[in-house]
Amino acid sequence: PAPTPAPKAAQADKIVAYAKTLLGTPYKFGANGPSAFDCSSFTQTVFRKFGTSIPRTSVSQSKVGTYVSKENLQKGDLVFFQDTYKAGVSHVGIYIGNGEFIHAWPRTGVKISKLSERYFVQKWWGAKRVIK
Repeated sequence: PAPTPAPKAAQADKIVAYAKTLLGTPYKFGANGPSAFDCSSFTQTVFRKFGTSIPRTSVSQSKVGTYVSKENLQKGDLVFFQDTYKAGVSHVGIYIGNGEFIHAWPRTGVKISKLSERYFVQKWWGAKRVIK
């Protein structure tokens, strides 16, 4: 039989799978779901479903968990971007593997983007691991 993945990995897979079920959900600044999200309510909602409590805003979310370098990202890590619509940390998503992350984005709603896209490379702030 295949080895059992570590609990963190199994939890991360569940988080990513659930986040993907929300693809296409509309974006609305200040919304808390389930019919619309902003970036941080999206991440908060996804993690809450699996028993991980994180704060409401991207700035607050960036202050919890353990810092992770871009080279060591794992599925389920929070990825943060700065100066997107205001100075400092202002956007958050969930890393889903293969250089991609899922996030609630104005105009498109919940979508998958690549960390290698020029915009996100320029706006990169860092990543945090919050899965217990």
